[in-house]
Amino acid sequence: MTPTKPTSIWKLDHKVIGKLTWHFDELDSTSNHAAAHSGEKSNDGLAIIADSQTYGRGQHGRVWNASKGQSVLLSVLLFPPDFLRRPAILTAWAAVAVCNTIQDFLGIRASIKWPNDILVDGRKISGILIEQSSGIIVGIGLNVLQTPSEFAGLGLPFATSMQQFTPHPLNTHEIAKRLLSNLDEIYQQLLVGELQTLEREWVLGMGLLGREVILEEHGKKHEGKLLQQSFAQLELESSLGIRKQFVPENILHLCEFNPYAESQP
Repeated sequence: MTPTKPTSIWKLDHKVIGKLTWHFDELDSTSNHAAAHSGEKSNDGLAIIADSQTYGRGQHGRVWNASKGQSVLLSVLLFPPDFLRRPAILTAWAAVAVCNTIQDFLGIRASIKWPNDILVDGRKISGILIEQSSGIIVGIGLNVLQTPSEFAGLGLPFATSMQQFTPHPLNTHEIAKRLLSNLDEIYQQLLVGELQTLEREWVLGMGLLGREVILEEHGKKHEGKLLQQSFAQLELESSLGIRKQFVPENILHLCEFNPYAESQP
């Protein structure tokens, strides 16, 4: 049964994101709980944090469960202006904020894997999910304390956590508060139409511009050099010199082309 009252309430000195944060010991899903409060626009920026969740969701309906206290499990309810109501922009916003948070605590730069995964040392450390109800819900899961043996026991050998990159003890609540602060800081820029900085960090985080890539759109794969990556479009140039443009939201997969891989993506 989902609790109706939070275990604690965090009142953070933020403009919008996480200004009011409800913390729960356990929820079925932070995104479900955020959706239940999406009928009131006064809840704009409300953050839902859980120490564990029993039925969290990832991309394509995958289940994202987490043992108590090992991960940052966060959903933010938003009512953004129309020009920000795009999954590409909101996913980039969350991804860059997660990368900044990892940098803050570990001193290393994470990378972004299209469309919504964060990697450290080639292993998944975080995932992002954008859902729409009356408002928009941005869900973030960030692995913090898990060990390699725990991931192996869950059948996740290619996952990693923040604790694996530092000898210093980490606290999930401290990391969650820093993540909310980074989200709020970037969101203030977006609200006044300053998207260029986020777009630049998003492109750098992927590291694919100018490289040979493989892109999947509507079930069809395209190969070529990535000439442009922006919130407006991505542009590929084929080996024959033919250029083709793609809308970010229509792209299912995007990765560097590896001629030795058996299948891509």
